[in-house]
Amino acid sequence: MSTGKSPSGRNPLAAAEAADKKRRIAIQVGVAAVLVALVAAIGIGIAVNKSDSDKESSTTSAAQLPATGGAVTDTGTVVIGNPDAKVKVRVVADLQCPACKQFEAANGETLAKAAADGTASVEYQIISFLDKASTNQYSSRAANASFCVAKSDTTKYQSWLQTMFEKQPAEGGAGLSNDELIAIAVGAGYTDPAVATCINDKPYNDYIQQITQTTLQSGVKSTPSVYINGQLNQTDAIFTENGLAAVIADAAK
Repeated sequence: MSTGKSPSGRNPLAAAEAADKKRRIAIQVGVAAVLVALVAAIGIGIAVNKSDSDKESSTTSAAQLPATGGAVTDTGTVVIGNPDAKVKVRVVADLQCPACKQFEAANGETLAKAAADGTASVEYQIISFLDKASTNQYSSRAANASFCVAKSDTTKYQSWLQTMFEKQPAEGGAGLSNDELIAIAVGAGYTDPAVATCINDKPYNDYIQQITQTTLQSGVKSTPSVYINGQLNQTDAIFTENGLAAVIADAAK
């Protein structure tokens, strides 16, 4: 797997983060002026907050998964749980992929529990090769949102992922809008305004295209591709309810 560095030696992820940091600083500079206007319009603000709260409530449908810490790596993966766990599960997925939705429905909670109790670490590689399956490049925008929320807080990542798959749009039409992606993030607990800015600005778009190509060139032929301790699992377990529980238990022996 590539280290995520460009031929010139620059790390595209670091460059994207630096650009995003500059945008956030600019936003913070403008906060004081915005606050003055908000004080004058406090009545309107209360009404808007109520509307936003109603919207957030409508986006929350999934059971809350265990909150487990993790990290975002420079190779474009999100690792949940103890990286030194005996069992290492790697999941390569596209958020527009219907089969990935089936996998998440069958084994998402199993992976969350395994990461929470220390049985396994779970590494998610979200790629975007299905932009042609929507009219608004949903695959890439959803992958960018994955970086946005993971960089903000990995403890909510699996719950966010669960909801993203539950609300996956059908192939061939318009994918979820940025406003809908933001609402899902807020419903999962990502209330930092920087997350919404990140989803709208798509700072990781170029990096996502790079890691998608690198991942496909590494031998990944389809999604979901699920690896247990480096070995591709091609059994029915990945689509069977809690099917990976026994696979993980065997690998932990």
